[in-house]
Amino acid sequence: MTIDQAIALMTELIKTSIIVGGPVLAAALVGGVLIGIVQTATQINEASVAYVVKAACVLLVFLVAGTSLASRTVQYTRETFSRIADVVR
Repeated sequence: MTIDQAIALMTELIKTSIIVGGPVLAAALVGGVLIGIVQTATQINEASVAYVVKAACVLLVFLVAGTSLASRTVQYTRETFSRIADVVR
């Protein structure tokens, strides 16, 4: 395996990680910020409320885009396993 192939493999890993993890993290971030604003405005400082909202947002993302995220992960895994022979050489 050449250095260029290794860099391409790592680049694809980072792209796949961002594509798969990005929407989930963004949903948790948006949910956390919104519930933080509501908690500040109402002066309800209960940690479990924020946790439930974040978990619901992440679950919603998985329900809406889960198949797309899973297929992207499976595609990357298959491509990586097919390149194992090149990595060993």
